[in-house]
Amino acid sequence: MTVLNDALGPADNLLGTFPLHPTEIRIGYARVSTGGQKFDRQLDALTLAKCRRIFSDRKSGKNDLRPELKECHAFLQPGDSLVVPSLDRYGRSLQDLVNMVAALRERGVGFTSLHEKLDTLTPGGRLIFYVFAALAEFIRELIVQGTNEGLAAARARGRVGGRPTVVSPDLLRAARDMLPNPENSIETVARLLGVSVGTLYNHIPGLKELRGSRIPAQLEGSML
Repeated sequence: MTVLNDALGPADNLLGTFPLHPTEIRIGYARVSTGGQKFDRQLDALTLAKCRRIFSDRKSGKNDLRPELKECHAFLQPGDSLVVPSLDRYGRSLQDLVNMVAALRERGVGFTSLHEKLDTLTPGGRLIFYVFAALAEFIRELIVQGTNEGLAAARARGRVGGRPTVVSPDLLRAARDMLPNPENSIETVARLLGVSVGTLYNHIPGLKELRGSRIPAQLEGSML
């Protein structure tokens, strides 16, 4: 459980005050992912929660380019609390959520999600994030296991490394074994099998759908 402890701290500190010296300053963050969505409901909730300032992004949760979130993080000071309308407006995935809340904790900043009624100033709220960290670690172990099994299957078929002269059924099966794993980029799979990225797209018509079937897809979908 080393990764878990690194993320949210030792278990014996789980019920400690977070942050240690809280202020009454609450900073809000809102996000909508499409042009047709409106901020009104999120802004009303954050205003009702007495947020002193609200940052808002109109970006997909999967997009790393969320300038207002970066500015919001930079604006927060030790003792402040970051308030979001719901967890899916903040984290792009479970692991992303755990990492960001852990980073806030290291800075002495609290976190509140209004919809889920989670508050790191309360023991129950901190416990939920500890459970999240445990679940994220479990998923990460599944991913690593799946990666190793996929690579082993590819090696058993004798198609790892080198550039084959023919795209065989065995090579395509090896690609399908490895592509669902989110830690294997399409470029990595192509390199391991000795083919180009274009070859994979040309010979696997459902490649995008196959990528969408990766292990944590259900969790990621719930966070969007």
